[in-house]
Amino acid sequence: MSSSYAEAGVDTHAGDRAVELMKAAVQRTHGPEVLGGVGGFAGLFDASALRDFRRPLLATSTDGVGTKIAIAQAVDRHDTIGQDLVGMVVDDIVVVGARPLFMTDYIACGHVVPERIAAIVGGIARACAETGTALVGGETAEHPGLMAPDDYDVAGAAVGAVEADALLGADRVQHGDIVLALESSGLHSNGYSLVRKIVSDRGASYTDAVPELTGYATLGDALLEPTRLYTGPLVRVLASPSGAGIHALSHVTGGGIAANLARVLPRGSWAELDRSTWSPAPVFRVLSDWAGTPLTDAEPTWNLGIGFFAVVDPAQASAVTSALEAEGIRSWAVGEVSTAPLPNGDFEQGAKGVDGGAVRLTGAYPA
Repeated sequence: MSSSYAEAGVDTHAGDRAVELMKAAVQRTHGPEVLGGVGGFAGLFDASALRDFRRPLLATSTDGVGTKIAIAQAVDRHDTIGQDLVGMVVDDIVVVGARPLFMTDYIACGHVVPERIAAIVGGIARACAETGTALVGGETAEHPGLMAPDDYDVAGAAVGAVEADALLGADRVQHGDIVLALESSGLHSNGYSLVRKIVSDRGASYTDAVPELTGYATLGDALLEPTRLYTGPLVRVLASPSGAGIHALSHVTGGGIAANLARVLPRGSWAELDRSTWSPAPVFRVLSDWAGTPLTDAEPTWNLGIGFFAVVDPAQASAVTSALEAEGIRSWAVGEVSTAPLPNGDFEQGAKGVDGGAVRLTGAYPA
């Protein structure tokens, strides 16, 4: 390492040590399709793995974790953020029915702390292994002067594949289809700018114990609950006999509940989601109480307990629910798709540039 580069704040030796610390975790995600190992300029994935497809379509997604990272930094815990990243990226791919093939990550930081970087990448690697995704490459970059020494951000991109005739989406959705809600593990990775403002306005600390948050030692522990990974279970359910009944999937991320479902419904269709069918977890209730606002105000921001939607053939709804339950994911019927004339009232219609269906929430959450 040249002294001039060291004086500029970049420690290349620390970067090399970080790679050594993470190497074993990354290699555990590699199957025979991955060539070249760790440390190459490019990750290599043997595309002959697609020869079993009749007409493969490649699906890709990229995302980050947002300001949830600020809480991880505040409590100096970095082993869960990686799972959040994989959830945000890979779970978008399964929405179209694709199974993930490989992923790459990018970490920008003010200063490389090898153990911290290894903890982040270790979380990414564990989640990649759980979702059947090969972690084929990544980059860690020091940005002294641009980022504070303990600051970092993470991003990732993934590629998957799906048979063209198995592609899920709005064109498969029909009148009378049942909307199943799939339970979330908590806040996942969206709406944390609002979370942090609420906590700050309350004068609370992430190390505080909050009696209502049973099962968590501190507020920070509850807020860092990792994003649930849906890809593995959904890929297996889609491959099962009941999987043919799944017409569309939606990942509830930025934009909240109604907008994300509207994106996967066909134009001219609509659905009403019954709030009385589920009870948002305590973390949502505590934050809403601290903010002095009703839970309904958070519906465009937080998932409020629904991490995914499955739009299914009514004849298969029970079988899909049972299959998801066997995979450890609780699901329930929350609404029904209709192509009848749109009722009067306010609906969320179209989101993220998609001219899709219309969705609104009705009723009240259980007390």
